[in-house]
Amino acid sequence: MEDLVLQEYNKKGTILLAKAKTKFVCQNCGYVSPRYLGRCPNCGVWNQMVEEVDHPESAKAKATPSRRVSDLESKPVSIDNVSFEKEPRIKTDLSELNRVLGGGIVPGSLILIGGDPGIGKSTLLTQVSGQLANTGGKVLYVSGEESASQIKMRADRLDISGKNLYLYPQTDMSYIRQTINEMHPDYLIIDSVQTMDEPEITSAVGSISQIREVTAELMNIAKQDNITVFVVGHVTKGGAIAGPKILEHMVDTVLYFEGDTHHSYRILRSVKNRFGSTNEIGIFEMRTKGLVEVSNPSEIFLEERLADANGSAVVVSMEGTRPILVEIQSLITPTIFGNAKRTATGLDHNRVSVIMAVLEKRGNLMLQNQDAYLKSTGGVKLDEPAIDLALAMSIASSYKNMGIPGTDCFVGEVGLTGEIRRVNRIDQRVNEAEKLGFKRIFIPKNNMGDWSKDNKIQIVGVSTVTDAMNKIF
Repeated sequence: MEDLVLQEYNKKGTILLAKAKTKFVCQNCGYVSPRYLGRCPNCGVWNQMVEEVDHPESAKAKATPSRRVSDLESKPVSIDNVSFEKEPRIKTDLSELNRVLGGGIVPGSLILIGGDPGIGKSTLLTQVSGQLANTGGKVLYVSGEESASQIKMRADRLDISGKNLYLYPQTDMSYIRQTINEMHPDYLIIDSVQTMDEPEITSAVGSISQIREVTAELMNIAKQDNITVFVVGHVTKGGAIAGPKILEHMVDTVLYFEGDTHHSYRILRSVKNRFGSTNEIGIFEMRTKGLVEVSNPSEIFLEERLADANGSAVVVSMEGTRPILVEIQSLITPTIFGNAKRTATGLDHNRVSVIMAVLEKRGNLMLQNQDAYLKSTGGVKLDEPAIDLALAMSIASSYKNMGIPGTDCFVGEVGLTGEIRRVNRIDQRVNEAEKLGFKRIFIPKNNMGDWSKDNKIQIVGVSTVTDAMNKIF
């Protein structure tokens, strides 16, 4: 009788197999609906419901898997009795990558790298694969998008070779798992996770179900076999990694490869790292021979800056544990339309609106009838509160048509009442500004007590935006 539950009779009395049911799954959040919906009721995204076939399974297929003996014998242990050994890290030749990973590659970790098409994800992993292979590790490069000859052409361009680097153009996870069991590699590269196919899942390749199961399989490979796995992930138009958000929760490290295809500089940003600090960045330059690390990014961001230009201000921003100096540019012009326009590149649009409102209310600048165009140079994205003072001074400079001395830089958070609030790591910021030849730095007045060293750079404490404008203009 149990076998007949999944069967039905036709009019002639012949037993037929149960019909496969269809369901619609949101490719953004994984919401399941029995019918098509234009807008997902869970996440609110439009046109993301994709039809998938849900084949019925027998009761035998749904049997509970047997538990391992170690799972049955495991018991709660006091935290004082838990033994811990610090994992050794594997250094690559790219010190910028080591910085972003928190000091090097942790064996058995699962690392996800996302970025726009053509930004250089495959180039970066090909270079890292060659370096790891030269250190004696066995690397298996699995590609679902390129053939072995295509990868070989890129490797020749990057001057990469080695007997320990193996190429495997394959998308079937069952074959990939079998190859791993036979080769026992130390490192596994998956390019990309959206092209991998789990045969036991009936949904289409790249769907929510496929990505979730493939990532779970790769996580088991990394943890059970102690294999370091690098996974490439496609990104959506909004810049987030395509697939369910659980994809980023399952992995150990999430890296975003950012940059403009019209510029040669690339930024590798860490947004999640179980073995190190988050918000670390690594700067690279794309050349014919591959990616070359930039050891001093502040010089790169400031090398084309015009001295004493109107609307230009330099901020000392902290990216993880590294201080970098970036130029913020503003162009304030009278509007010819009824509503003033606000455009920001590399800066948060809402932050720009707040700073302009504070300048109008507390600094007596009539900005409501002015169009504002702002950007951070070099393609870097600034999002920390310490950039507020430099942002405000660049807007005031363009509005007053008065230049800021090229040897001045700024650090400080601006409050809604116009006060300049303290920031963290002020000593590192001041040292970086002094090292690059700046003569004067404006910092919050409350941070003056945190600074007691003798420096060649002049440190000026300001308490309000009005105080800062009076000392500059």
